[in-house]
Amino acid sequence: MALTIKKVEDIALMARLNLKEEEKEDFAQQLSLILDYTNSLHNIDTDNVEPLIHILPIYNVFRDDVVSPSSPRDEILLNGPLLEDGQYKVPKIM
Repeated sequence: MALTIKKVEDIALMARLNLKEEEKEDFAQQLSLILDYTNSLHNIDTDNVEPLIHILPIYNVFRDDVVSPSSPRDEILLNGPLLEDGQYKVPKIM
C-alpha cells in the first residue's frame, strides 16, 4: 500500500510537523513499508492461539489483609521533638 505525498502532508499537519519536500517523499516510502508489513500480519493463522491477558504468569502479589496490633501511641510520640497534651507540637505557620 503506497502512501501518497498528500496523505503524508495530511499526517504531518495532524502531527504539527513541518516537512521539506524530500522528507515527504522519504516518509511516504517509509510509512508505506510499515503499512505493508502490518498488512502481512493479517496472513498469519491464529485460529488455534489462545488470547493472552499477560505474557508472563501474573498472580496476586499482595499479602492477605490481616488485622494486627499497631505500636503503642506513647512509643510513636517519642519520635517527635516536641510534645504537648499527647500530640506533636509544631511551629505556628500563620
